[in-house]
Amino acid sequence: MTINCNGTLIDLSQPKVMGIVNVTPNSFYDGGKHTEMNAIIRQIDKMLSEGAAIIDIGAYSSKPSAEFVSEQEEANRLKKVVKGVLDTFPDIVLSVDTFRASVAKSAVDEGVAMINDISAGCLDERMLPTVAELKVPYIMMHMRGTPQTMQTLTQYDDVVKEMIFYFSERIQKARSYGISDLIIDPGFGFAKTLNQNYEVLSKLEVFKHLELPILAGVSRKSMIYNVLETTPHEALNGTSVIHTIALQKGATILRVHDVKEAVECIQLVSQLQ
Repeated sequence: MTINCNGTLIDLSQPKVMGIVNVTPNSFYDGGKHTEMNAIIRQIDKMLSEGAAIIDIGAYSSKPSAEFVSEQEEANRLKKVVKGVLDTFPDIVLSVDTFRASVAKSAVDEGVAMINDISAGCLDERMLPTVAELKVPYIMMHMRGTPQTMQTLTQYDDVVKEMIFYFSERIQKARSYGISDLIIDPGFGFAKTLNQNYEVLSKLEVFKHLELPILAGVSRKSMIYNVLETTPHEALNGTSVIHTIALQKGATILRVHDVKEAVECIQLVSQLQ
């Protein structure tokens, strides 16, 4: 199972780590840490040295209380960062976390190799045809509503079954446009209660029936620190536990803030197999 990122083939038969770099002032864990170019370069250099295969850059916080950011502002934030990163690390595989087609196109034009969309194309009808035209891998996440409304949309008769139907429909739609490299993300924390997040985790292997790589994005999220009654800053150990479970149940990409620890999880779980 491979994905083609600007001519670089990434083999997902062995799980890979995607490092998170948020260039926003208000993300839930690292907001404001990476707004200066030197800090961004240092963080990415650290992630790459620790084993990250992909770096995912976001310029629009998707936490429920995040302020609105215009498309132009999001694109401008990303353009400056992407150029600086690629000038420093010309061989890097960059992903951009956006649900807007115009931002995705601008980023790919600058050299980004992958699009990570929290809405699977549901928040911008231009996204799927744009990704097809750009010919880049596409991560489609499960969510309901918008980041501002998602926490009011957690009513399911059977959360996993409904997610499978959702992904089946979105995959079919993406394929109809000619998108070949697809990755699914269950969207932990998005339009799901704490108990629903753990139900999805406990049944994660069910999503393997979709025959696509599975990305798990649980790093330092509330589903961990609320159970442990701590904070995002104290949730690294809990994150490693959940990463281990996700890997055992079929996750092929871990999207993380802490690369070294995630790489160690992969190394240890691979010893079991």
